[in-house]
Amino acid sequence: MNVFQESRRIIITCNKRLSPYLEKEVRDLGFEPERVFQTGVELLGTVRDCIRLNLNLRCASQILYSLHEFRVNSPQELYDVVFKFPWEDIMAGEGYFSVTSNVDHFTINTPLFANVKVKDAIADRFRRNTARRPNSGPDLDQTVVHLYWKEDRGELFADTSGYTLAKHGYRKVPGKAPMLEALAAATLMAGKWDRQSPFVNPMCGSGTLAIEAALLATDRRPGLYRDNYAFMHLLGYEESFYREEREQLDARVHDVPGLQIIASDISDDAVNVAQSNAGMAGVANLIRFERGDFAKTTVPPAPGVVYFNPEYGERLGEVQALEETYGRVGDFLKQQCKGYTGYIFTGNLDLAKKIGLRASRRIEFYTAKLDCRLLEYELYAGTRQKKQSESESESGV
Repeated sequence: MNVFQESRRIIITCNKRLSPYLEKEVRDLGFEPERVFQTGVELLGTVRDCIRLNLNLRCASQILYSLHEFRVNSPQELYDVVFKFPWEDIMAGEGYFSVTSNVDHFTINTPLFANVKVKDAIADRFRRNTARRPNSGPDLDQTVVHLYWKEDRGELFADTSGYTLAKHGYRKVPGKAPMLEALAAATLMAGKWDRQSPFVNPMCGSGTLAIEAALLATDRRPGLYRDNYAFMHLLGYEESFYREEREQLDARVHDVPGLQIIASDISDDAVNVAQSNAGMAGVANLIRFERGDFAKTTVPPAPGVVYFNPEYGERLGEVQALEETYGRVGDFLKQQCKGYTGYIFTGNLDLAKKIGLRASRRIEFYTAKLDCRLLEYELYAGTRQKKQSESESESGV
């Protein structure tokens, strides 16, 4: 079996509600999805295709290449199926592997038990056929085998990613309650920012949104910030092919003349963290960082995008304190951001009512087990009625 040449089913997983944006990324790379579901995209391809996907996708979590589908109804049946598979064609006997799983079967109380069965079967096959066995453990930095088992259907995958792709690799200091990089990228893709006009991010925290905006604008892909993937540890891996794909990432990076990305925070520590992360991403020179209350954030002439990700509040006292903050955010949008498109990402829709503006769109997202919304606001330079009158006059109505 040559997984780098043989076309099989590929499952690209993502966090809940990110699949529409993941699908667009996949299509933009020239792939045709076979299926799109709530937490992923399915297509056909080789591990060579998985290499390209791993390097380019912003919204993905794992990229799984199917090895074997089977029927299974007990842990012993699972062991027998795994034992029969030719693992010596996939991984080196002197290497290291780990097992992850997604299991829903009445015989399994914990996925760890299924993982051990898979590990034991792989190790026993190597001992019988090669008198050697690879080491195994929890680290995902070498070969990773993934088991999917629901009811009587099982499937083994080579996880070609290893550690999750949802973290883009530049954020060495997370800061307080940071937004996941894949989620941040998806929310930017969901909005109307043209990646050329000003992007303003008050309350920037650890800087994830501003950094992802800079990465999108200049077409810097996540593969620029990572140099180890699980596919590198599969037998048949050609480093030259990876290097060629990696060089294409460098070639895609481009300047955007006059690009203005402004990020501010009242916390000196937050701004320091954001600047450090932007430096790791290579975009510190593209972002203007400001310290101070969000209401003092510089807003360049319209049009542009202003994006808030304020705290949601988990306890009653916190929520009450945040009501005033959300009201001030609404005032800032109305008074200082005319002609802009505003966005507020929140997991507390009751607090969002304190903004005092009617959202033109409510885009569903999900984070940290919270049902969230990206609220979009058209911040007209004049009143709606004035804009409508001007439109009717121009059309001769």
